Amino acid sequence: MSPARRHRPLLAVALAATALLASAAPAVQAAPTRVAAAPDIPLANVKAHLTQLQSIATANSGNRAHGRAGYKASVDYVKAKLDAAGYTTALQQFTSGGATGYNLIADWPGGDPNQVLMAGSHLDSVTSGAGINDNGSGSAAVLETALAVSRAQLAPDKHLRFAWWGAEELGLVGSKYYVNNLASTERSKLAGYLNFDMIASPNPGYFVYDDDPVIEQTFKDYYAGLSIPTEIETEGDGRSDHAPFKNVGVPVGGLFSGADYTKTSAQAQKWGGTAGQAFDRCYHSSCDTTANINDTALDRNSDAVAHAIWTLSAGTVTPPTGTVFSNAANVNVPDNGAAVTSSVAVTGRTGNAPSALKVGVDIKHTYRGDLVVDLLAPDGTAYRLKNSSSSDSADNVIATYTVNASAEAANGTWKLQVRDVAAQDTGYIDSWQLTF
Repeated sequence: MSPARRHRPLLAVALAATALLASAAPAVQAAPTRVAAAPDIPLANVKAHLTQLQSIATANSGNRAHGRAGYKASVDYVKAKLDAAGYTTALQQFTSGGATGYNLIADWPGGDPNQVLMAGSHLDSVTSGAGINDNGSGSAAVLETALAVSRAQLAPDKHLRFAWWGAEELGLVGSKYYVNNLASTERSKLAGYLNFDMIASPNPGYFVYDDDPVIEQTFKDYYAGLSIPTEIETEGDGRSDHAPFKNVGVPVGGLFSGADYTKTSAQAQKWGGTAGQAFDRCYHSSCDTTANINDTALDRNSDAVAHAIWTLSAGTVTPPTGTVFSNAANVNVPDNGAAVTSSVAVTGRTGNAPSALKVGVDIKHTYRGDLVVDLLAPDGTAYRLKNSSSSDSADNVIATYTVNASAEAANGTWKLQVRDVAAQDTGYIDSWQLTF
């Protein structure tokens, strides 16, 4: 995963004019119940890929970085596996820092060419180490899922495309190059992009991107089936290869197990591991080797990758909307000021609110990492929807959160509370809604 930057990404500014493409992109929708269950992804297979990537790094000055022999050897290893499995593969070349870089793109035959589901990960490491968690873990899980598609001879409704990006560690160079060189007609065919960057951190968390609500819910449903709580991913938001896709209106989502942020006591209580330590103490360091992997997280997350591919590539139906209560009145959020609220009056319900209350939020803001967002129940109980993050430099909070509000009476005045905790950027609550 690329390092954090406080300033807004230049790509987001440069591509602002392409926002109209969002209306052309076919949204990923929930899959019907006829979808076949995804196969279990063998942990041993995923770890075998990591062993190969470690061997490649060891034989090439200890890393697999852009422009180095270890990166090209990594690409060749993945490509050979895919070619043997029946994929159509292509190497896309670009130049960064005076060195040639490569994106590897692999297409599975069949599926609707006008509905393309992509999954990807960056294959390069930093120069200081082998990059086995960052991001051999995501690369190996995506590779083994692609091979599972071949073993099953999957015939999905959507067309499947997998990608391994180069030079992510230099600022998302490879994925930006791919998106920028994809014709607008081809961009409009992308039904979704799933990103997997660091999914086996040794002190792991289970984080889900909160971008496209259907992709998000697909991952949350998988983990709910395992009785594993998840949190919204904020540490890497805008710092990995989903960002170029999101900036041109493609629905995105993904998984993350944590980098150099510190695990809290509450997170250690629900996930295990060690509070007060980083999720990955070897982040961007020489100790990011095959010894820097949590097998349980790698196994669970690899299976989640396959679950999402099988589910989201199948035929779709529009999910029921439920009863919606909303407020579209704008409320200004003062810069680095007091919290403001927007109210929704819920009437005509019986009993308590649901355990999966949907909270749809649309907040316009020029640096969303400044914002802390809470849902306030009628009795004043606060449910945290979003924490602030100094590394989250993207615009706007447009997301759907799921809240267990079963302890609250449904009827009454619910409030969305928003506070800007840092200076220089401004915004407002555009609209929000509750779906029962």
